[in-house]
Parts: sequence; C-alpha cells; structure tokens
Amino acid sequence: MYSDQELTLRPVEERDSFRLWELIYKDEQPEWKKWDAPYYPHEPMAYEKFLPIVRDWVGDDDFWVIEVDGVVRGSVSYYWEHEPSRWLEVGILLHESGSWNKGLGTRALRLWVDHLFAKLPLVRIGYSTWSGNDRMIRVGEKLGMQMEARIRKARFYDGQYYDSIRMGMLREEWTPLP
Repeated sequence: MYSDQELTLRPVEERDSFRLWELIYKDEQPEWKKWDAPYYPHEPMAYEKFLPIVRDWVGDDDFWVIEVDGVVRGSVSYYWEHEPSRWLEVGILLHESGSWNKGLGTRALRLWVDHLFAKLPLVRIGYSTWSGNDRMIRVGEKLGMQMEARIRKARFYDGQYYDSIRMGMLREEWTPLP
C-alpha cells in the first residue's frame, strides 16, 4: 500500500467487488470510456458475471485500486509488453469525472511508477494513449516521461482520426519518491 495525503494505492480486496463493478461495468456508456480508448467497444456486464473476473484481481500485483478519502475511485495496472526485455506498460483510470482535473491521476501514477521501479527489475516503463486524451499526455509529461512514438492517424473515433501516443521513461530518468 502506498499513500499520498488522501490518495492511497492498494491491492484489490474482496470488499471492492461491487464498487469496481459499479465503476467499470454497470453502465453501458460510462463517462470515463470517452477518454480511455473509446475506439474499443465497452459492454456492460451483470454483477454475477463480473464476480469471477474480480476474484482474479484480488491480491494481484498487476492491478490495484486507487482510493481517495477511503473510497475506490479508480485503478492502476501493468502488463508486460515483452517480459524478456523488461518492457512494462502501465495504465491508470479514474472512473468518475469528479476525480478529474485535481492532480489525483498524476499523484497516483507517480506512486505506481515508483512502486514498480522499486519492486521489479525494470529498464523502462511506458504507456499508450491517444491524441484525443490531452490529460493523459500531460500526466506523463509531469512525471518526466517522453513521447517516444506518435503513430499518426492510427485511431478512428467519432468520425475523426487520432494519433496513437506512446509515452515512456528509463529507470535512470526516474527520480524516486523520498
């Protein structure tokens, strides 16, 4: 578990099941989906169908919740793009618009990146987003990440083409938290 004032990152617990379902799968078109890869379809899911999925997340190292003032508001995650080269990609999602534009995402991702560099033998950490998500690009810039790739017109959404953006940083570029 890692904390920064009212913000906490921690592994998923069974008690988080209903809240995570509510945030991720309850609604057909949640607001967060307009910013998180909206070019991929999102399907709502019944709570009973979601339970086996969330049980796999409980205690996992690669998917944690973001709590703000003791309430689950989002998640951080990682996956191996190519484990033999130690190429890891991260993700972050604050599901409710009331949590946006307050610096919470930057603080949460800073804690997550710090945790991952401290716990795993990584050479680099990166993430992918799209040019329509200015907030996510700014989060990476605030953390000292560089735009490593811009794949032009790779994402089609709402009648318009957008670029795919890859942000990243090397271990030696990271300044650990005190």
